[in-house]
Amino acid sequence: MSDNMWGYRENSGRLTDVDLTGYKVEATDGSIGKVDKHSDEAGSAYIVVDTGPWIFGKEVLLPAGTVERIDADEQKIYVDRTKEQIKNAPEFIRDEHLNNAGYNKELDTYYGSGAPFGGRPA
Repeated sequence: MSDNMWGYRENSGRLTDVDLTGYKVEATDGSIGKVDKHSDEAGSAYIVVDTGPWIFGKEVLLPAGTVERIDADEQKIYVDRTKEQIKNAPEFIRDEHLNNAGYNKELDTYYGSGAPFGGRPA
């Protein structure tokens, strides 16, 4: 488990020259959608997932630290959270929360080491 929620794990398989847009995203218990946007910026890397009908078409922002591995051949990203944990994360509103330090801190608390129920797995 990475202590830095905003950086990809060294063993995740992340290739910096690969566009992740359109990759399917798999939680530990099933598919949650496809990558709509991503950032590789050091210290604030993330993926934005379009959940389609799963959460009524909402988007969710997942810090890069939640990415367990990336399978470039299958174009899938595997995250180490359940669908329920992702569904219960702080609401993401693209126009307000993208590159917003306060929102990033809220996600860091939710998914990070000080996480309440629903955050980092035990």
